[in-house]
Amino acid sequence: MADQWASSGLDLHLAVDRAHGLRAGLERALRDAIRDGRLAPGDRLPSSRALAASLGVARGTVTQVFEQLTAEGHLSSRPRSGVRVAPRPEPAPTPSLAPVSPFRPPAGGYDLRPGLPDLSMFPRREWLAATRHVLQRMPSTAFAYGDPTGDPELRSALADYLGRARGVLATPSQVIVCAGYTHALRVICQALDGTIGFEEPTLQDYPALAARMGLPVTRIAVDADGMRVGDLGPESAVVLTPAHQFPLGVTLSPQRRRDLLDWARRSGSVVVEDDYDGEFRYDRQPVGALQGLAPDQVIYTGTVSKTIAPGLRIAWMVAPVRLVPALREALRFDEAYVNVIDQLVLAHLIRRGDLDRHLRRCRIRYRQRRDLLGRAASAALPGARLSGIAAGLHAVLHLPGGGDEAAVLERLVARGVAVDGLSRFYRVPAEAPLGVVVGYATPPEHAFAGAIGELIAALRSSW
Repeated sequence: MADQWASSGLDLHLAVDRAHGLRAGLERALRDAIRDGRLAPGDRLPSSRALAASLGVARGTVTQVFEQLTAEGHLSSRPRSGVRVAPRPEPAPTPSLAPVSPFRPPAGGYDLRPGLPDLSMFPRREWLAATRHVLQRMPSTAFAYGDPTGDPELRSALADYLGRARGVLATPSQVIVCAGYTHALRVICQALDGTIGFEEPTLQDYPALAARMGLPVTRIAVDADGMRVGDLGPESAVVLTPAHQFPLGVTLSPQRRRDLLDWARRSGSVVVEDDYDGEFRYDRQPVGALQGLAPDQVIYTGTVSKTIAPGLRIAWMVAPVRLVPALREALRFDEAYVNVIDQLVLAHLIRRGDLDRHLRRCRIRYRQRRDLLGRAASAALPGARLSGIAAGLHAVLHLPGGGDEAAVLERLVARGVAVDGLSRFYRVPAEAPLGVVVGYATPPEHAFAGAIGELIAALRSSW
């Protein structure tokens, strides 16, 4: 590196690094001098002849450097005024932004919030083996942009799996792979017009998403038989969880299933079936998908978020043939694709039966956990009860009396136990009965007994 001074005009110290060429080194030296303030706006630089002479370089090299920095806006040049450092606008004050928190901030102590499987059960060995297999065999063309509705291999595997395991009637062309359930719902909202109905209670983010996208939203109450289908009116679509309602845990009764599909046929409306944990039924065979009874009226949606892990961001929908073009059109403007390697890995796990084996392991563990929760509550909390069927990854623990939910949650937090209050899932929280939603799948196996012990102890102290 050579240190040089300009010998005429403005005294100018430049450290010119010639390792990548003289011109590039001079450009960088002048640019750095301007950026760090050694050359201030309005300062006049030596002429190209003088600077070239002082640095011992060709005048043409200096002229080219001046032209380049002028084009970049660092210098300005006018006839008979020479070359000067260009004025710089005052930088806008940098706003102070809070750090971005994760979608679900970690909870200290015992996490019994609903919505997560036991992440320690992620099938790492099978996923790694499948990834190795896929990367060794997938053609180079698979790394191109691909089909926005999903890789054909995964769509074919899902059509077969859903037909076998959930009673879904589908061809691969009806399957659309999405980056999570929220993405699927967003695409559906883009493809539909008119009012859309949601269960009450439900996760509030979903009706909020539909409203944000400009669709009128209605709320349909849920009782012990599921959504009160008789309350449906002019909705052009309705979203529900018929196999295991979230959060109350009830199943849509056979009569209401028939009534719902009759309503959809009469009105030409669409039923969006959210089968988020339909694979997990512990006291009998899982209830088959609603879609199998009316494939022309139902958009079936599913995801690996509860069966494997939400971090994979893989979901799907099976759409009636008449709606596939509109959904594909909505996907044209949506870049939330699932990466092709993960799609092919999941397809491989399905074809090999690894997904079925993983689900069997999960069912055994989650059933034991739900049973433990039920026994502990019955033994220690007189008057408390679990609602809903023996299924899924969560249960509502209803508490007796007219207590204060906020006070209950405060005591739980003090004991290091995180759960969700039932009121969180109601549009009008004050209308919710007293209860907490317990995600019994969330803790790792070694922490589950301790989590339930602390939960029961904290609730018992308020009796």
